[in-house]
Amino acid sequence: MAQRKITPIAYQKLVQVFELDGFVVKRRKGDHLVLTKSAIKRPVVIKTSPHQVPVTHILTNMRTAGMSRERYFELLDKV
Repeated sequence: MAQRKITPIAYQKLVQVFELDGFVVKRRKGDHLVLTKSAIKRPVVIKTSPHQVPVTHILTNMRTAGMSRERYFELLDKV
């Protein structure tokens, strides 16, 4: 099976993906949302811009969260 491609998505959708994975919006700083999860050392930061979240930011947040591509798409399909 061909690997699905990660594409830019709206920040609201990305926040929902991380919330489904157990992250909680801890605070809002300017145009950024800071999400935390007890088992993860660094917070995930998502910019709340009217544009789509770039793939590079999604990948960085996935790496910070220790989230696999499979897990990302599994959660994205539920949003």
